[in-house]
Amino acid sequence: MDLPARTNKPTLWHCHNSRSLRALWAMAELQLDYDVVELPFPPRFLQKEFLGLNSLGTVPYFIDGDTHMTESSGICHYLVERYQRYDFGLKADHPEFGDYLNWLYHSDATLTFPQTVVLRYTLLEPKERRLPQAAKDYGDWYIARLRRLNAHMKSREYLCDERFTMADIAIGYALLLGELQGFSERYTPEVTAYLRRLKSRPAFIEAQSIGSKNSNFKKLK
Repeated sequence: MDLPARTNKPTLWHCHNSRSLRALWAMAELQLDYDVVELPFPPRFLQKEFLGLNSLGTVPYFIDGDTHMTESSGICHYLVERYQRYDFGLKADHPEFGDYLNWLYHSDATLTFPQTVVLRYTLLEPKERRLPQAAKDYGDWYIARLRRLNAHMKSREYLCDERFTMADIAIGYALLLGELQGFSERYTPEVTAYLRRLKSRPAFIEAQSIGSKNSNFKKLK
């Protein structure tokens, strides 16, 4: 796969409803001028030439000038710092800065990870290799890992500083992925209301619409 013509715009390789939604949503919130290259899901299987660009074969793949990135939460963090958009992030001297960073990376390392195992053993593997028990165990693990968020959202509308930040995008995607897999029936009322608030944001709606017509990654259960 050849690179698009070099521009000054950030460029994102994206699959609908995949983790690249975090980066796409973030750029929409910042109202950046960006380019999107849509890929089928999973890209490493359905568009093998993508491996020539990104050896991991994963999305997101993000280029901004000489910067190349593959981690969705890291891209959210990068965008705040690169474009000095602290209206969507917290500075290092803010009292909740550590909490902000923790939520930002908790989103993928703790919440999205077990869900990817569920996806693998219910959808991505050939039928003879699927493992229903592993999928159930990791689904239960995901729900158990929501304990910290459940307690945190009992008295808050957003995660940090009483306002929307990149941490909400990062966590919000993990909750959306859980919804797509049928786990949202087990969310607490506070977390359900929080996800509803996030999904009502115009930038989320804009980002979520990209690639939706041709998506093979919609509601899974």
